[in-house]
Amino acid sequence: MSKHEENVVLSQLDTIAKGLSETFYPFCEVVVHDLKNPDHAILSIHNNLSGRKPGQSATELGLARIASPEFPSIVANYGNQFADGRPVKSTSIGIKDNEGKYVAALCLNVDMTLFRGMQSALARFTEIETTSVVEHLSPGGTEAIRQRIDSYAAKLATTPRALKPADRKALIQALRKEGLLDVRKSMDTVAQYLGISRATAYLYARQENNK
Repeated sequence: MSKHEENVVLSQLDTIAKGLSETFYPFCEVVVHDLKNPDHAILSIHNNLSGRKPGQSATELGLARIASPEFPSIVANYGNQFADGRPVKSTSIGIKDNEGKYVAALCLNVDMTLFRGMQSALARFTEIETTSVVEHLSPGGTEAIRQRIDSYAAKLATTPRALKPADRKALIQALRKEGLLDVRKSMDTVAQYLGISRATAYLYARQENNK
């Protein structure tokens, strides 16, 4: 690859890096490395989160790529950290020339600080205290019907509205035997949740399963 071709590749990578950084702003730093110049490998940094500067030397991973064309072209989602200790998820993509040697790399560094904070907040928010209190917020116990339908569909690895006619019939027969169809407006709930007409739901409820 000629010097001109190398410059074209680096220029294109820089354009890609800029687009990625704008897409994942403000969480992701995107860096272009010129591996033909390891002492000043950092060509550009978009959405700079690490505090590094263009012209700084290659990282250990970059040096490993330079040393061996057999080094993996993609190293994805590995743990890393910025100088101030912030946790990072990194992905490094190596670019080879027509001789099979690494000439550049595109690296993405995602600051995990906010995401881990959000994860902790969501975990806390979704916690449920252990209690013996049972309460259905849906009038007439229709929530119990929906939960039973969801459970039945899940065992068949599908969704309520995707159940086959034979499975719908078996389900409604089970609901009838379990007394769930005695709930007020139960058939309206069943029909709506399964995506069938009330007439069909009543028909299935009256029929016995074929042996």
